[in-house]
Amino acid sequence: MDHPALTLEPVGPRHPERPERADRTGRAERADAARNRRILLATAREMLAELGADQITMDGLAERARLGKGTVFRRFGTRAGIFQALLDDDERDFQQRVLSGPPPLGPGAAPLERLIAYGRARIDFLTGHHEIARATLDGSQPVPAGAQTPMSQVHIRYLLREMRLGADVDVLALQLTAALDGPLLLYLSGAEKTPQTCERLGHGWEDLIRRVCRSLCPAEAAGYAPEAVWLALRRASPSRTPR
Repeated sequence: MDHPALTLEPVGPRHPERPERADRTGRAERADAARNRRILLATAREMLAELGADQITMDGLAERARLGKGTVFRRFGTRAGIFQALLDDDERDFQQRVLSGPPPLGPGAAPLERLIAYGRARIDFLTGHHEIARATLDGSQPVPAGAQTPMSQVHIRYLLREMRLGADVDVLALQLTAALDGPLLLYLSGAEKTPQTCERLGHGWEDLIRRVCRSLCPAEAAGYAPEAVWLALRRASPSRTPR
């Protein structure tokens, strides 16, 4: 049976929607501000590729972009804001892949397979953006964890509801988001990256999800869970799938 929704932060809608562009104050973006944003982000990406995150400064970005320092400050606020804007921009592209890209990450696959694919894609995204993610920290806040990546929590919650496992999906989504985003970013803040990093973390996520779903399915009648979920679990472990 479904549990009442908890006031977890942030819960958001049942499924994430692409946010409208806005400035730092939340107002709709003007045409000239949008142009400056595109110039600054493109310039910041060039500098990141050439110099690395440590060498990017507000003054250096303004000079290379040929825009005033006040424009850069109004757009980003702080040096860390430059990297947050880069991360946010790529997050929007990632979100579109989840919402409308090909399966299994996008629509069209069974919820279980989408949940596994989401975790693997999220791990690839975070490891690929580890330098930017670390540079968003300016010392005034802790390392970002699951509570600060609402898309993961909302999307995981949506897929758990689709599987109808009979669990408290609010709590389970929060826990799975923390398992995915929180420890991963803590790991990335200090661990040396190797070609095997993504693969090991991806295998760990898939193993966690299959074990969680398998443990919850026996609590419900076979007819309660969608057939696609049961078939996916049977393919994953034929000898242990409940009858």
